[in-house]
Amino acid sequence: MAIHHAGSGELIDVTPLGERLRSEKTIALFKSRDLELIRLVLPAGKALAMHKVQGEVTIQCLEGAIEVEVDGVRQTLRAGQLVLVAAQSPHSVTAREDASALVTIVVNA
Repeated sequence: MAIHHAGSGELIDVTPLGERLRSEKTIALFKSRDLELIRLVLPAGKALAMHKVQGEVTIQCLEGAIEVEVDGVRQTLRAGQLVLVAAQSPHSVTAREDASALVTIVVNA
């Protein structure tokens, strides 16, 4: 079965998951030739290892707390905070608490 990605004009719900947070999985919400939008779900202690992507990335914490390391600098993001990651910048994400985040990636930079 194909994964549904939102289309033009389609409403995408990115409100906090709350009680459902521990049972939800990371999902791609939208993907086009130039842009990808992902809802990242990480239980406390889980991480995305250091990596880099071709285009710019934004990571917006929706709930919980995540530690983001960009170019050797670590910051903790809480709900409502966002960080920009420049193209090709090494970065990692670690959940300090159960958390979800909205990740936007410029795919075709």
